[in-house]
Amino acid sequence: MANNQKSVGVSAEVPNWSREYKKTFSWNPSRSLLASIRDYQRNSKSRNPWRVLLKKVAVIRHRFWSVLTGADIPINSQIGGGLLLPHPNGVVIHPDSRIGPNCLIFQQVTLGTRNGEGPPNIGGHVDIGAGAKILGAVTIGDHACIGANAVVLQDVPAGETAVGIPAKII
Repeated sequence: MANNQKSVGVSAEVPNWSREYKKTFSWNPSRSLLASIRDYQRNSKSRNPWRVLLKKVAVIRHRFWSVLTGADIPINSQIGGGLLLPHPNGVVIHPDSRIGPNCLIFQQVTLGTRNGEGPPNIGGHVDIGAGAKILGAVTIGDHACIGANAVVLQDVPAGETAVGIPAKII
């Protein structure tokens, strides 16, 4: 177990849903975007007419908040609970990327493919700095940190920090 895992106290497996909590009618665009994604996913498999209507409303809300925040996060993304997006502007997430619970993603982050490879797999409680690009079928381990403007092209082990272009473990 790395030193930062012991001191942080944030789980990489159990989502802390309070990190996404938003009071009704409060102005919090990033949490409203996440709430629309969660509502869509919760109602997507139901054939109940009421839930079908709620799913359609969630799609409209998602489109509104996506435009307002400038984020490109697909409505069917595989996102673990407790995601924090303090400044969602310019965040781009590949539809097949997987993000673990309790992650922190700052503005202008891109999770995408590279040269036909698959999308990234982000572990639990990963902090990704502003402007970072994580490209290709890389795996970021639990409790890892990705520095601002880093370009990650290879796996980052659990509890490690990657910085630079291309990113190196420090």
